[in-house]
Amino acid sequence: MGAVIVIAILLIATRAERERRHAQRRAHAHEHREQARTQHIRADRESAAADEQAARARREAAEAEERLRKAQAARAAADEHTERARDIDPDHSGANGRDARVDEQEAARRESF
Repeated sequence: MGAVIVIAILLIATRAERERRHAQRRAHAHEHREQARTQHIRADRESAAADEQAARARREAAEAEERLRKAQAARAAADEHTERARDIDPDHSGANGRDARVDEQEAARRESF
């Protein structure tokens, strides 16, 4: 009968130890799950922020291209106006690309010496 009591105590102690280890393992697994959940949330936030940043960069690139296109169009229009002004300016010699008045002023200055 003493042996039965010892065996019963051993079985109870073994079972209690096994339950304690299982509880520790459950707690450890729970910590890992919580850590994984936190990391997933953080990764999702970072991914969303990266997507938003990429979208913003695409919009800014499109806006920059539009500004460049408008600036090129404005430059072309300015060149056309400059060319038109040269064509209709009566003082423009057209031959050497210099203003005829400048040539006259230089000639007058040379004659005064």
